[in-house]
Amino acid sequence: MLQQVNGHSSSSHDQSRVSLREDLQEFLSGAAPLHQLDDLTKVNPVTLETVLRCLQARYMVDTFYTNAGCTLVALNPFKPVPGLYSPELMREYHASSQPQKLKPHIFTVGEQTYRNVKSLIEPVNQSIVVSGESGAGKTWTSRCLMKFYAVVATSPTSWENHKMAERIEQRILNSNPVMEAFGNACTLRNNNSSRFGKFIQLQLNRAQQMTGAAVQTYLLEKTRVACQASSERNFHIFYQICKGASEEERVQWHLPKGSIFSWLPNPERTLEEDCFEVTREAMLHLSIDTPTQNNIFKVLAGLLHLGNVQFTDSEDEAQPCQLTEDAKCSVRISASLLQLPEDMLLETLRIRTIRAGRQQQVFRKPCSRAECDTRRDCLAKLVYSRLFDWLVLVINSSICAEPDSWTTFIGLLDVYGFESFPDNSLEQLCINYANEKLQQHFVAHYLRAQQEEYAMEGLEWSFVNYQDNQTCLDLIEGSPISICSLINEECRLNRPSSAAQLQTRIESALAGSPCLGHNKLSREPSFVVVHFAGPVRYHTAGLVEKNKDPIPPELTGLLQQSPHSLLTVLFPTDPKEKTQEKPSGQNRAPALTVVSKFKASLEQLLQILQNTTPHYIRCIKPNSQGQPQTFLQEEVLSQLEACGLVETIHISAAGFPIRVSHQNFVERYELLRRLCPHASSSLHNSYSAKGHSEQSPQGEAATLQPLLQDILHTLPALTGTAATPVGSAEGTPAPLHCGRTKVFMTDFVLELLESGRMQVLEQCARCIQCGWRRHQHRKQERQRRAATLIQAAIRSWLTRKHIQRLHTAATVIKHAWQKWRIRMAYLASKELDGLEEKHMSQAHDSLSSSLPPVQTRLLGAIIRLWPLGLVLANAAVGVHGFQRKLVVSACLQLPSGSSSSTSIQAAQEDQAGIRSIRALPQGSIKFHCRKSPLRYADTCPEPSPYSVTGFNQILLEKHRPIHV
Repeated sequence: MLQQVNGHSSSSHDQSRVSLREDLQEFLSGAAPLHQLDDLTKVNPVTLETVLRCLQARYMVDTFYTNAGCTLVALNPFKPVPGLYSPELMREYHASSQPQKLKPHIFTVGEQTYRNVKSLIEPVNQSIVVSGESGAGKTWTSRCLMKFYAVVATSPTSWENHKMAERIEQRILNSNPVMEAFGNACTLRNNNSSRFGKFIQLQLNRAQQMTGAAVQTYLLEKTRVACQASSERNFHIFYQICKGASEEERVQWHLPKGSIFSWLPNPERTLEEDCFEVTREAMLHLSIDTPTQNNIFKVLAGLLHLGNVQFTDSEDEAQPCQLTEDAKCSVRISASLLQLPEDMLLETLRIRTIRAGRQQQVFRKPCSRAECDTRRDCLAKLVYSRLFDWLVLVINSSICAEPDSWTTFIGLLDVYGFESFPDNSLEQLCINYANEKLQQHFVAHYLRAQQEEYAMEGLEWSFVNYQDNQTCLDLIEGSPISICSLINEECRLNRPSSAAQLQTRIESALAGSPCLGHNKLSREPSFVVVHFAGPVRYHTAGLVEKNKDPIPPELTGLLQQSPHSLLTVLFPTDPKEKTQEKPSGQNRAPALTVVSKFKASLEQLLQILQNTTPHYIRCIKPNSQGQPQTFLQEEVLSQLEACGLVETIHISAAGFPIRVSHQNFVERYELLRRLCPHASSSLHNSYSAKGHSEQSPQGEAATLQPLLQDILHTLPALTGTAATPVGSAEGTPAPLHCGRTKVFMTDFVLELLESGRMQVLEQCARCIQCGWRRHQHRKQERQRRAATLIQAAIRSWLTRKHIQRLHTAATVIKHAWQKWRIRMAYLASKELDGLEEKHMSQAHDSLSSSLPPVQTRLLGAIIRLWPLGLVLANAAVGVHGFQRKLVVSACLQLPSGSSSSTSIQAAQEDQAGIRSIRALPQGSIKFHCRKSPLRYADTCPEPSPYSVTGFNQILLEKHRPIHV
């Protein structure tokens, strides 16, 4: 047993290490099952493994929301969950006095933001950042939050206010279907992926009632209109008008059934989002009437037909490109729907206008086939982006309240998650750039929350070191040289852009950045940026052209000439707009490039977030197949890294990931005081005496402090270094700090404490083994001596009991035998035959005197001879020979003159046969034998083979009288 403790057995040693690890995990987690931990900060220690295990355990029991400090992690259930988002549950969270004590939910975050606005003396605007990759549930989460606020923040006091509140609520909720129809699309990862970012302001008045809302959008993926990846679809609205239009509308919009459009891939797929009637009804609630809707759908149909326009190369470069046979009809239909002259449309698409010189001379140059396709796509993207922006303006005008009617707002930010595809371009660069900025904001807010906790515990913040993503941001947006600045500079240069040349410039100018990587195996020009969520390779081909987002002036001029009622609104002929579209060459690029505009809008958004109290919801997709009850750890881990939770965990690990209360710390590590012989035992006695009694928090803290100091003074003995004050701010940061209510430590200190604890436990185990073996040996010796004494005593007792039983039995037999002999002698002497004969002779004399002599003799013969028959028939059955003769002679009273009379008389005295005759034989006679009550009455001690045995007593029972 001692060898097992010392670890001489490798298998037992491994088992002990596993059990120790489980014991430590049980101690750190508070012995609570993982699915019951509603906050990832309660997972101890905070590691990727424990976080994944906790999320998986909760997901498998249909618990989809988990707190992570200031962040809510939302797992997509991929199935309808009854009652999870019901109005009754919304009211329950809203009516609860402490909603944070309820189960984690998006309604908890919503109610917290609402109460923050309501309870503060000077209300501070709130914001909720909903992030996650495509398909994680961001859109659904934002929609449910808007429904929650529409329910809890509309409590009117009059009927007019009630009707107005209902109208505002309905308009806010109806803005979702319209925004999703025009801004969402089906991708490889999600059937309803938002292809734009949006920030929704829910406006509240002084009574915290919702009076309106405002929507701000960011970076619509307008390239999807003309270019869709394989197995993906265009925006939902195109499929809705093709599948949901009536026969009359199909004729009006030139959309016959079975039509094939090159910009409408995978039309056979039917999705839930293809509901055209829901979109039209929502547009009606937003004050978009039926004629305006008809004009919108005409423009969309014209864009679909424009996508079927295909060009062929011209044999003469001086001549414009020719149309294919099928494209002529498409150009005619598109021009008709957009109300544009067909010849002007073709001329604008195939011929480029160039202005040069001080005189602004105009030159017309035919475009190549690729340039024609680019101008066609540019026209479609321009119209769709203007249409989308106009819809946002219409929605805002319908749901936005007057500036003086609201005082605070709650913002919902639904942004794209971190993206990394095989082919990444400018869109992914902007999206990941936005995620980097939001991650920096999140880390700053998280560290601020950590700093507040450390300040409450009396700890310094300066010792926590973490690696932020400022280096990556400097690479993307830094000054004077960054990726964005180099791309913008390429746009300003009046020369054709080369992908290889752009790659060379980026690698040479930013070679010193640690976040810039290289992919030497890539055949295409590209560069690698190491983001906080992982490296991403961006292709430089087409990067500059997308950043320019060139809009030829002749395209805008053509659309301004259209008499179409909607196009005149989208493209007004305003002189101010013309001056904005034609600024000087030095100021044009920064205002028109995609990166510059996106950076400006992102800075504006971050300014709004910094002036609000942020709350974070991280949406996680458990698997890419959309299957319920399926949790793939690798995919979840990549999303945790992408949304920044892993970075948060790393920041926590850089500080003090292990946080144990004073009470638990003392209970587990108090035995380390054995390593210091000078530790006072009185403290332990006082703590033990008061441990189970109720104390105030101040008294308990005062009792625990000396014990904590004694335990902390054992750390130098464990490390083998000199004693240093815990929490020293000088020199190397201390790996352990003792706060007011908790002990903060690193993993290294935890390992030291556990090894010291195991050392003390090993010593205690040895002492227990020695004491136990000594106790067992002494106990066995005592048992052996006691067994010997008990055996001797039992044997003597058994012998005495046996002798006593024999003596008692002999005494009983002796007394019983004596009583039986005396009783038999008494009975024999009392009932002698002589007394009976005397009595009978007297009776005979009396009869003889009264009867005739003959009858008298007959009666005497009967009286004398009837016992003879009785004896011969019963009593003397076993008597033979001489004994039989003696009985007959005695009964007949033969003369005793013979020599045998003496022996006969002696034999009669010794016989045990008939003792008495009580009555005359009248009627039938029955013999009854009654057993003697004596115990040994029927047993003869020394039976004689010549003795005659018989009845103890013969009773005669007369049944009926017999007259002789």
